[in-house]
Amino acid sequence: MKSLCACFFTSSVFNSHSHSHWNHNHSHSHSQSQIMAGSISGPSGGNAANILLNHDFSGGLDSWHVNCCDGYVVSAEEVSQLGISMETDGNCAVITSRKECWQGLEQDITSRVSIGSTYIVSALVGISGLSQGSNDVQATLKLEYHDSATSYLFIGRTSVTRGNWKKLEGTFSLSTMPKRVVFYLEGPAPGVDILIRPVEIGCSNPNNNIARTGCVSTGEDNIVINPQFDDGLNNWSGRGCKIALHDSMGDGKILPKSGKFFASATERTQSWNGIQQDITGRVQRKLAYEVTTSVRIFGNNVTTADVRATLYVQTSDLRDQYIGIANVQATDKDWIDMQGKFLLNGSPSKVVIYLEGPPPGTDILVNSLVVKRAPKTPPSTPPDIKGVAFGVNVIENSNLADGTNGWYPLGNCTLSVKTGSPHIMPPMARDSLGPHELLSGRYILVTNRTQTWMGPAQTITDKLKLFVTYQVSAWVRLGSGSSGPQNVNVALGVDNQWVNGGQTEVSDQRWHEIGGSFRIEKQPSKVMVYVQGPASGVDLMVAGLQIFPVDRHARFKYLKSQTDKIRKRDVTLKFSGLDASNYSKTSVQVRQIQNNFPVGTCISRMNIDNEDFVDFFVKHFNWAVFGNELKWYWTEPQQGNFNYKDADDLLNLCQKNKIETRGHCIFWEVDGTVQQWIKALNKTDLMAAVQNRLNGLLTRYKGKFNHYDVNNEMLHGSFYQDRLGKDIRANMFKTANQLDPAATLFVNDYHVEDGCDTRSCPEKYIEHILDLQEQGSPVGGIGIQGHIDSPVGPIVCSSLDKLGILGLPIWFTELDVSSTNEYVRADDLEVMLREAMAHPAVEGLMLWGFWELFMSRDNSHLVNAEGEINEAGKRFLALKQEWLSHSHGNVDQQGQYNFRGFHGTYKVDIVIDTKKVSKTFVLDKGDSPMVVSIDF
Repeated sequence: MKSLCACFFTSSVFNSHSHSHWNHNHSHSHSQSQIMAGSISGPSGGNAANILLNHDFSGGLDSWHVNCCDGYVVSAEEVSQLGISMETDGNCAVITSRKECWQGLEQDITSRVSIGSTYIVSALVGISGLSQGSNDVQATLKLEYHDSATSYLFIGRTSVTRGNWKKLEGTFSLSTMPKRVVFYLEGPAPGVDILIRPVEIGCSNPNNNIARTGCVSTGEDNIVINPQFDDGLNNWSGRGCKIALHDSMGDGKILPKSGKFFASATERTQSWNGIQQDITGRVQRKLAYEVTTSVRIFGNNVTTADVRATLYVQTSDLRDQYIGIANVQATDKDWIDMQGKFLLNGSPSKVVIYLEGPPPGTDILVNSLVVKRAPKTPPSTPPDIKGVAFGVNVIENSNLADGTNGWYPLGNCTLSVKTGSPHIMPPMARDSLGPHELLSGRYILVTNRTQTWMGPAQTITDKLKLFVTYQVSAWVRLGSGSSGPQNVNVALGVDNQWVNGGQTEVSDQRWHEIGGSFRIEKQPSKVMVYVQGPASGVDLMVAGLQIFPVDRHARFKYLKSQTDKIRKRDVTLKFSGLDASNYSKTSVQVRQIQNNFPVGTCISRMNIDNEDFVDFFVKHFNWAVFGNELKWYWTEPQQGNFNYKDADDLLNLCQKNKIETRGHCIFWEVDGTVQQWIKALNKTDLMAAVQNRLNGLLTRYKGKFNHYDVNNEMLHGSFYQDRLGKDIRANMFKTANQLDPAATLFVNDYHVEDGCDTRSCPEKYIEHILDLQEQGSPVGGIGIQGHIDSPVGPIVCSSLDKLGILGLPIWFTELDVSSTNEYVRADDLEVMLREAMAHPAVEGLMLWGFWELFMSRDNSHLVNAEGEINEAGKRFLALKQEWLSHSHGNVDQQGQYNFRGFHGTYKVDIVIDTKKVSKTFVLDKGDSPMVVSIDF
């Protein structure tokens, strides 16, 4: 056997934030299509029959092969001479004279394994000889195929120090049967002897016939070994720090939440330091796992800190991946439970779960850690909307005909009723409600305000229904005491949590509309609505406050009509060479193959290792954007250390499948997203780094990305502008345009469309774009991210109307909606998709992902973690089908066939008698009918 692997040492430290990770130079060529990691149902396979021959070395090394080195068998008594003891009788194999790390002990198991079965591997291993510190011992399968290709399947690995036995565990299964399957143990550095006690390979279900019957884990068992530290710290290690075992701490004040012990990660010098366990071989790709742990913090005068559960994955091609599982705000006062889920897309060579997060010097305490197959999420049921009075205001005495009855002051402000407010309904409410009676012209005047939160309030707990979307509408104005712009907000206190019902900025003496929406999905004990916001001492006027359930489906008929007007075109199929007597006998079938309206999604490098993800992606999307892989912090995490491979892989996938791409993003203006090395630069060096970023990225990918988000979220951040001056933003656009003139350059920001953020309201966005254009910026498109909650069509449409006056194409660039109920999530998504399709200024939309566990928000996915399409996903696919045009009939007396269809690609089949003619054409935008000539 040639040299196949580099040596594995455990003294290296992983840094999950600097990305300067320990990399093994492993040259095994893993064939992902042929192999599958398994999940195990128990640490040793119970009493299952062992498929290995002479597994306990009672016959010496019979049936075993020593791989390019020397080996022999010793008894328990003799093994003590090697500096290690055996507590039980038996034999031990010693593999010595090793000159390469891949040299070890192997056995051919071809005739004793079968496709589809899951096998569990267990062995006790030690080391001797020229050992310094710890070494890894690894179990591997060599798979030889009939076409002479050879691949290697990683099974498991354990870290061993001299004088100690460690259990090595893992699982494997085969999806196709190789010509030859060889099991072997390898790993330590040259000169280090491997000591091996009985080795077992058995079926995870001992009742099954091993060689011929598949055996699959029930998934109910914890795959973490020694989860409550009953066996001390065995199978646990520190990640860049020390770990310790305790039965109590803090003079007996800290006791285990359960069991007898807990562990601490101590002497932490980096936030990523913590406690870890290698779970390689115990988790299976494309299956969801649930993690539950109890944690707290201790020391360094820190009372609260973020604790995170993270998965480190080394892929078969040696990529380092980090998967965030869960996080919780832990305290030094009590144990707190943390729960999350994860899924592996590819076949990993190493998987480590660890806890991290608190500042250096603060200990992480963990009482238990459980990793099990995640239970299937039960399907949602449609919400009960019986008895919901759509369009009926839940606010009592909204017209103030009864004075302030039903209202009360929040705080010690004063409420009084005055006249002189608008009689007309605010426009966004009018669009939802249709014709409506005039408002009373009365308003509440709020005086003696000494805090920003003071204002008029009502308790509406019993008037709200779960999972119903409510629209908020009001007129507001400032009274005396105002100086400068003031935010006014309709807020809800839901069990003491603030919920945003909409806000606006007021800087003059005019009445301003507030429009917003909200939804409650968990039964509250109290809900209070109140109007707040202006500085203390500023009088506030509120008129016509309405909160009403909105029937969002009622608007869909109108949106379908609008979509038909702007996304379709008339087509005339004109036939020649066809006898007029045969017109009525000639059948025509028109089928649209693809709608050319851009509907895309966010993808990541991690996703595309999952063939099910890729299949859904290429079938249902014609555009893509990369979640992180093009961002500066990803492509250059440390100065001069570049990573374009992930973006290249994603781009290659898109090009292969003729999927267009957006470049997101060249810069990100928000301070918290900027790498530390950039923050450390002086002004001159920062300017040079910005120029290098532009040159490097846009030269490398010239002509490959149709769009670029040039400087993300400029309405919410100002890192580069603060350090380099106002001109830097315009210069970024100008330089990008010079380097890649074909790319359309976008601004991109969030909370533009939902009425809940005065920093990014349409008026502010318009002002921002005009300012850039006045400085010569070639702004070519407007990006609305679209991370929206409980969307209401007229509010979204109002924002689009305002932005549409600029004449620039609008794209929803990061659209996602969130609800715990899949049917409500589907409604949210349908609202956004229909509003986009029905608005002439919108030229494309991108979802911010679709697969569970790879979304930026919980409860926003369309496809569950293990591949089931949920109700939101079904709604999405139904809309995609609705937006394909099909028609059939016969040629008319003028020798023509007319239909109206969505823009896109069509196939036409024409049949007369036994003759069939087919033609493909593309229907582009246009005002006049498109004529397609078909010659017989």
